[in-house]
Amino acid sequence: MIKLTRVNETTLLVNESFIETVEETPDTVVTMQNGHRYFVKESVDEILRKTMEFEKEKNIR
Repeated sequence: MIKLTRVNETTLLVNESFIETVEETPDTVVTMQNGHRYFVKESVDEILRKTMEFEKEKNIR
């Protein structure tokens, strides 16, 4: 799971395997496979970096 910050400053843990899309509109919107949408402070590039780091760490174990 990756840690993201909602626009209201609360923390959100997201299972990166269930992310369908991430877009900046200009807020960053994460849409999950079940249709839930989360507005977060992180940029698309930050979310991509966090996802790649998590996957890399998961594969090392």
